Amino acid sequence: MYQPKNYIKDDPEFIFKFIQNHPFATMVSKLKNFVATHVPVLTEGDALNFKLYAHIANHNEQLKALQDGAEVLLIFSGAQGYVSSSWYAEKDISTWDYSAVHVNARIKLQTPQELESSLKKLVNTFENRQKSPLFYHEIPQQMLLDHLPLITGFWAEPFKIQGVAKLHQGYKKEDVKSSIHHLEKGDAQQKLLAREIKKENAL
Repeated sequence: MYQPKNYIKDDPEFIFKFIQNHPFATMVSKLKNFVATHVPVLTEGDALNFKLYAHIANHNEQLKALQDGAEVLLIFSGAQGYVSSSWYAEKDISTWDYSAVHVNARIKLQTPQELESSLKKLVNTFENRQKSPLFYHEIPQQMLLDHLPLITGFWAEPFKIQGVAKLHQGYKKEDVKSSIHHLEKGDAQQKLLAREIKKENAL
């Protein structure tokens, strides 16, 4: 990961919360060529000692790379967007603000029992946010029995973790405030970025 000094975010609490807040990751593996899959990834443990877990479809080409001990790169992306220098008090160069966490991890395939337990946690984690949730145990049993043989679950045990958050640190306060103001007028992604910039710069 490219980590300019001013934007390094390797604090364990930041990393852990970032992954939990942005669980939809890009998982990269090496076959003959690089392959990638976009998957929801959850944490187990705490900020100082955690592992990740997810699953992919068995007909996914990337499954060939997911063997015990194999390395994957998991990329978690946060709010991002273009920041125009036309929003500054004086002429300057425009930029792109963003945040991300990269996790290099070793794969350990799950047992069928671990897979089912992981699926329960996955479904329940996101169904808890719904107005009328449908929890794992409420899904028709035969549907689950038909589905489970079609997917493979795995643990991802981190051995290298890096974080970055380029959120207008070090810019003039009036320019940061102006950028926030303009981003707040934009789409959902820009509004989220505005909140992140405001939080990072304690505004």
